[in-house]
Amino acid sequence: MAAPPQLKAINHYLRTAQEHDKRDPAVAYYCRLYAMQTGMKIDSKTPECRKFLVKLMDQLETMKKELIDHESITQEVVGNAHIENYALKMFLYADNEDRAGRFHKNMIKSFYTASLLIDVLNVFGELSEENVQHRKYAKWKAAYIHNCLKNGETPQAGPIAMEGEEYDDEYGAEGGYSMQPPQDPPQSQPSFRGHPTDQPPASNFSNIQIPPGSHAPANTPADIPRPEGDVRLTPEDFTRAQKFCKYAGSALQYEDVGTAIQNLQKALKLLTTGKE
Repeated sequence: MAAPPQLKAINHYLRTAQEHDKRDPAVAYYCRLYAMQTGMKIDSKTPECRKFLVKLMDQLETMKKELIDHESITQEVVGNAHIENYALKMFLYADNEDRAGRFHKNMIKSFYTASLLIDVLNVFGELSEENVQHRKYAKWKAAYIHNCLKNGETPQAGPIAMEGEEYDDEYGAEGGYSMQPPQDPPQSQPSFRGHPTDQPPASNFSNIQIPPGSHAPANTPADIPRPEGDVRLTPEDFTRAQKFCKYAGSALQYEDVGTAIQNLQKALKLLTTGKE
């Protein structure tokens, strides 16, 4: 269902939700939740907007009941990891295609969908700086490559200085670009945190380093120090360790071994040293 004209901005998220209803219900659920929250901020007073948003709320309640067995719906920390991992896979698929000079509609759609899913992460709280940078880069790349192809130009592969580019996914509704995201995105990728570098990327993204394919996580078990005497853990430490374990569990659902190992190592280091 398309939103009223006043809520046109949330159509992108509703379309992404519809695309994922069967493939990944959790993605569909959180896309609609973000659309509803955003719509409420834009216009919840106009009768047609109010009617639309109430219908959207009812749809979300129905989905929540149907997905009662999905941990990514019942536990926000798992949902957060699920959406973040999915967005990362979309981003890395598009970035690898871009670096290889393979420009096509599906990679444009993947860049743009990754940026939308990072927006959706706002339902879980404030975005990390890494996610903000990834979103900005993905949205710009989608616009740049789309406009190049539309104008018959060959895009420049890989990270380049960003200039003003606007990109609107409205063509998705016209049937011209009704692509689906890749079914089997690259496996064993690290999470957004500390990735692509531990330093904030430069504004022109020239230093973004995203390796193609899988690679070993930065830490190996040998890097984790042994417990040092009486380690005093705070309640917050236990919460963070539990969060890392849940991120690892979510990654394993995707058979994403690299991210699972990385998060389990973070949990183990925190529990043995009291430090991350």
